This record gives sequence, C-alpha cells and structure tokens, in this order.
Amino acid sequence: MINKFKFFTSSIAEKYTEINLPASLKKLNYLPNWVILVIDFCIVLFSALITIVSFNAINLYYILPEHLVIGLLYYLAVNIFFFWFFKTYSGIIRHSSFVDALYLFYSQFFTFSVLMITDYVQIFLGHEKLVLTTASLFNAFLSLILLFLFRITVKQIFQQFYSVNDKQNLIKAVIYGIDSNSIAVANALLIENPRRFSLIGFVDVKNENTSKRILNLPILKYQRSLAVTMRVIGAEAIIIADSSLDSPIFSKIIQKSIDYNFKFFRAPILNSNEDKKNISRAIKKFEITDLLGRKQIELDTTAIASSISQKIILVTGAAGSIGSEITRQLIQFNPSKIILLDQAETQLHELSIELKENNIEIPVSYVIADVRKKEELNTIFELYQPNIVFHAAAYKHVPLMEINPSQAIFTNVLGTKNLADLSIEYDVERFVMISTDKAVNPSSVMGASKRIAEMYVQSLGDIKPKTKFITTRFGNVLGSNGSVVPLFTKQINQGGPVTITHPDIIRYFMTIPESCQLVLEACAMGSGGEIYIFDMGEPIKIIDLAKKMIRLAGYLPEIEIEIKSIGLRPGEKLFEELLNDSSKTQPTHHEKIMISKDEYIDNEIISALISELINNSYKQNSEKIVIQMKKIVPEYKSLNSVYEKLD
Repeated sequence: MINKFKFFTSSIAEKYTEINLPASLKKLNYLPNWVILVIDFCIVLFSALITIVSFNAINLYYILPEHLVIGLLYYLAVNIFFFWFFKTYSGIIRHSSFVDALYLFYSQFFTFSVLMITDYVQIFLGHEKLVLTTASLFNAFLSLILLFLFRITVKQIFQQFYSVNDKQNLIKAVIYGIDSNSIAVANALLIENPRRFSLIGFVDVKNENTSKRILNLPILKYQRSLAVTMRVIGAEAIIIADSSLDSPIFSKIIQKSIDYNFKFFRAPILNSNEDKKNISRAIKKFEITDLLGRKQIELDTTAIASSISQKIILVTGAAGSIGSEITRQLIQFNPSKIILLDQAETQLHELSIELKENNIEIPVSYVIADVRKKEELNTIFELYQPNIVFHAAAYKHVPLMEINPSQAIFTNVLGTKNLADLSIEYDVERFVMISTDKAVNPSSVMGASKRIAEMYVQSLGDIKPKTKFITTRFGNVLGSNGSVVPLFTKQINQGGPVTITHPDIIRYFMTIPESCQLVLEACAMGSGGEIYIFDMGEPIKIIDLAKKMIRLAGYLPEIEIEIKSIGLRPGEKLFEELLNDSSKTQPTHHEKIMISKDEYIDNEIISALISELINNSYKQNSEKIVIQMKKIVPEYKSLNSVYEKLD
C-alpha cells in the first residue's frame, strides 16, 4: 500500500516537473500556521459532512436534525480547541514525523471524548443526545485518517519534487549501522534540501534484521564482505553512522572502501534538530584521525587537572599548531592565568580572536616576544611569575634549518637555554620542553639542535633546582602547520600531482590533540630529567598515506591524481626513531607512555659547549657551527646534505 502511494506521488511529481513546477515550489516559504489550521478545519468539516450523509443514508443521524447547526458548530469548536491545545498546525507539513501523527491522534481522541462526555451530561440533565456514539467514533477515525493523509501526501510530493530533477547527481549510499544514530542520520538525509545522497538501505553485519525495513529502506544482507554487498546493490558510497563502532572495524571499513574505490563518509552523532538541518555539512569524507590506522590514545586527565588548576601558565610558541592546542586543552583545567608568547603577530592575534569568541573566563595575556632575547624574557618572568612553562617555540622545518644553521641554534638551543635558566631563577615549578623524534640519531641541523636542547634541559637536574625539567618527544603531527596532510589536501584539491620525497619513506604519526595530551600528562607525572615518548603504533609509509587521502577524496591514485617522487630533502631520513642506540626505556603507569633513559652530559660541560656553539653562530660560519654540533652530538650523521663531508 505504501509503495503504491509512493508510486502515485512520484507520478504526480514527475508529471508536474514537465511544467517546471518544482522550481516554483522550491522557492516557496513554509505555510503560515493559520493556513494549516484552516486546512485542518476544512478537513474535519468535510469529515463531519461525509459522516452525516453516510449515516443519513441508513436512516441514522450523526447529529439530530433539530440540533444540526448548533451540534456542528460545537463539534468544530471542540476540534479547533484541541488543534490549538496540541499545536497540530505548528509543524512544517513536509517535515512531518511520528510525533506530529501522535498529536493528531490526541486531538481526535480528546475531541471524541468531549463529545461523549457532553452527550452523557445531556442525558443526565434530561435532554436528548447530541450525537450518535457509533457515528462519532466513525467520524473521529475518518478525520484522523484524512488529516494524516494530507500531511503524508504533502511530504511525499515535496520529497519527489526535490529529488526528481537531481537523482542522477545524487550519491548512491548505504548507511552502516541500524542503531538510533544511524536512523537519525538517514532520516535527516532523506528530508534535507538540497539532497546529496540517494539512500539504498542499511547494512547490518549481524544479518539479524534483513527481513525488516527502516524508514521504508531495506536492511541489506551482509554477503561475505562489505565490498560484495555494496557491489550487488550498486552502491557508490558508505556512510558510517553507527555510534558504537569500535576502532579496528572502523579502520577495516576505511581500508576496504579504499581498496574497492568506494566513497567513504563519516556521520556525526546527532543530538539536536540543528544537527539534522546541517547534516550535509557535518558528514565528512574523512577525518585526520582516520589516517592513523590505530585507535587514538586517551589519557587520564585527573592528574593533569590537579597539577594545572589555579597555576599561572606560560606557553611559548603559543600561536603554532602545538602551542595553540595546548592552550585550548589547558583552559579546561582552570589555571589562574595563561600567558601566550610568540613572535608571530598575525597568528597570535587570530588565536586571541578565537579565545574571545569562545568567551573564555580565564585571564589570558598575549605577549609578542622572541625567546632568543633573554632580557625580554626576564621582564616577562618578573611581571607574570609563571608556575609552569610549556616550551613549544622552535624552528622545525628540516630543509630551511639545513641552510640556516645559525638560526636553528639561536631559536632551538639558545631560546631553550634562556627559558630554562630563567625558570630556575624564578622558581618555576615545572618546565616542559616539546621535542621531536628527529632529535634521535639526528641526520639534520634541526634534529641535532633539538637534541642539544634536550641535553641541556636534562643536565639541569644535576644542579638540584626547585624546577622539574621534563621533555616530551613524539613523531610527526597530523594536520600541523607545514605537515604532509595539509600539503596533500591542497595538492589533491588542485588536481595533483601529490609530491612525496621518496617511495620508501616512513614516519610515526600522531594527532595534535594526542601530542598535546602527552605534554600535559608529562607535566603531571614528571619528577624531573625524564624524556617521555609515546608508543605510536606502526610507522606509516608516506606513499600509502598519499594514496589513502587521494582515494578518500574520491579519486584514483596514479590515474586521476598523479603521485610524484621529488627526492629526499637535505637532512631528511627514510625513517625516524624514538630512541637512540644507547637508550633504554622504562614503563610508566600508562601503557602507551615510556621514559627514555638517555645518557646526558654534566651541566658545566654542556653549558661550555653550548656557549662556544652560540659564539660560532653569531659569526655565521655554517661549517664551524655544524662541526661543533657534531662534537656535542656524536651520533649526528648528515644525510643528503652538504655537511656529509664533515662526518
């Protein structure tokens, strides 16, 4: 019956499409409430007239002839009252739902009940019955059916009008999952305008409900694999909407989608009507976290909260990807004040606008300063008296630092030394340095400069200051400024080619939130002198990452988007390490966090070596700078660099 009705409304839609009616309909605003109320009034009046005529034909009277006018007016008045009481006219007809049908039922049930009560009161008072009970019941059902059919007809015709011209452009998709969120997503997609997807059905991998339908869409039988199921039904895309889907299955679905060139979309959790209105914008082709190939690392925030609450926090490099995310995460732990320091004026201004728009109640100071200038930093420490320092300021681009070694020393080494020394002088409780896996067995100026900074920070534990010095070391950060993901995204959007440096290059990856959680966790658990590292799972081949991003964007790698190798950049390795050859690790309370037990140099020795290195940097003699760096870090071996001759 429902399918026949849909065919009927579809036929109407296709007929009127030929005279361009859909375009005019699409321009219409929603009908005013009073118009809907008038239509409903006409429907119940029509229903009453049908009932009167039908029962008169069999010599029964719905309303006695002598009371016809007053009885009909009373009937209509009661209907209008309950239409008003249940607001049956306030919904948008073409978006009618089960709730609207329920309110229609309530209005007719209570109308019938009031009429019956009125009759019994009439009899009790010795008057004649106003209406016939059987006829009144018939009228209530007829009114309910006609009111409901009116809404269904409008809903179906509008859906057909909106889709009939666009069917060829819609993406044929299946919804993965049959939980409440999956149904909510499907329902939102069916009524959205303009439509983006043509839904074929739901996928239930358990095959427990394949004989049933949801929203008049079939629950599809899972045949051997998802790819086979989708090919059998002619689907082009899969929308993951199941809110309970665990990470291994999720990763497997992504990989299968990629392998068989299906489009892959991820739907959000729908919590409100506003979510449903913006469903198309909320459904994304992929998230950065989908590229990890592993479950995101989650940390216990209890210890973090106790170490940060009501503390004055200084964040250097605050305008960068890591510094700004640290700031966002710090805010939830209620520090008494945050000082955001960076030399990048525009980016710091943008961060200030973001925080102000979010109505942050915590006092925030924005400071333009250079970590290389100790006098400036001294003024800042004296003014704000920070309790904790998160040091994220650094030069990080390997090729640029390879041709500017003095700048790497000034920012990465001298800047770190300035901040660490002032932290001791001003009795900072904790100093957390953010380092990189490129500091391990470094092959570049940048990596070596970060390793020297690590060594200096570690050495300060020898002089037993009040300050606890802690280092965090992690791999490449997905989505950070200058990382491969934004670069690949830009290149894919431009139609290619996607450039990689070498087909065999591999990297460890983590997300920005993950890396910042590590920093905060290290701050909470560190007792001083440690280098914390993450177990980031298996390293990822950059070429596989490029192919995955191309396929998730809906293109075929090497066919529609070229992947081009441009050669290793100066100082670049094929693979990075988290530990050097002489390092040992010890576990922590979190299975994904380890402490690297690196050997370190006495503070007096490393201080003297760094002073000499800084003096060479002022002379701008690149070779002398690199020679001195190799002396401080014996494992530093240059790769694909002019400095290889110095090894």
